[in-house]
Amino acid sequence: LSALFPKHTEHIMQEIHAYVRQSAEAAKQAFYALAGATTAQKNAALLRLAELIDQHQADILAANAEDMQQAAAKGLEAALLERLSLTEKTIAGMCEGLRQVAALPDPVGEMDEFRIRPNGLQIGKMRVPLGVIGIIYESRPNVTADAAALCLKAGNAAILRGGSEALHSNQAIASCIQQGLAAAGLPADAVQVIETTDRAAVGELVRMAEYVDVLIIVVEPGQRSFQTAYQVKRLSQDLGIRNLYIVGNKVRDESDGELIKKNLEDFTLLGSMS
Repeated sequence: LSALFPKHTEHIMQEIHAYVRQSAEAAKQAFYALAGATTAQKNAALLRLAELIDQHQADILAANAEDMQQAAAKGLEAALLERLSLTEKTIAGMCEGLRQVAALPDPVGEMDEFRIRPNGLQIGKMRVPLGVIGIIYESRPNVTADAAALCLKAGNAAILRGGSEALHSNQAIASCIQQGLAAAGLPADAVQVIETTDRAAVGELVRMAEYVDVLIIVVEPGQRSFQTAYQVKRLSQDLGIRNLYIVGNKVRDESDGELIKKNLEDFTLLGSMS
């Protein structure tokens, strides 16, 4: 684990632990309120979020420019810089994606797989929120909005840990998310972005099994992303976490999808995004 989480003084580790624990506790409390939210409330939050991101486009682009400048100075390779970059077009796509999620049917409360028991009682399965979902992903800041939207629609709270190179971009987007939640009368803590670039925060997030119900790793077609996924999986297994899944991102064609499946065959793949 030392390759993933650098050595720190005991004081620094205590601070990181306290920060992540506080975030996880707040997310859990927010989930209890969010789980009872109406479809209208959730959709209102999503639509307001789209409006806020559009209105704050200049701020988000400025934050992204700062991330890009710092990443370039550190020698981040061209492919990763491309993933990190935001433009007016990608922000417009982000807003459209939020509106599309708002237009989707609410999965909470849906029932299927009905069957009749011998005594005549009809039973079925009902979809309910999972709880607090921790999501770990790399460079692309638009994943922040996408992940928040999908969790919100399904009544789940989210703790998002994006790549350190996208910190300012993610913070700008997260500010819009929390404003959108508050405008709809929902708890702002229902979606949180871990605001430390220290990789030890990933380990602390995985350790919060008391508060985090599901862990999702967003992977891209590349060895760096695959290695991170396996490192997180080894730690989660050591801590007894069972609900660990992956989602493919930047999957442009069938070959990208097959590459992810081949390299991460030990994981449960929930789906992929282009």
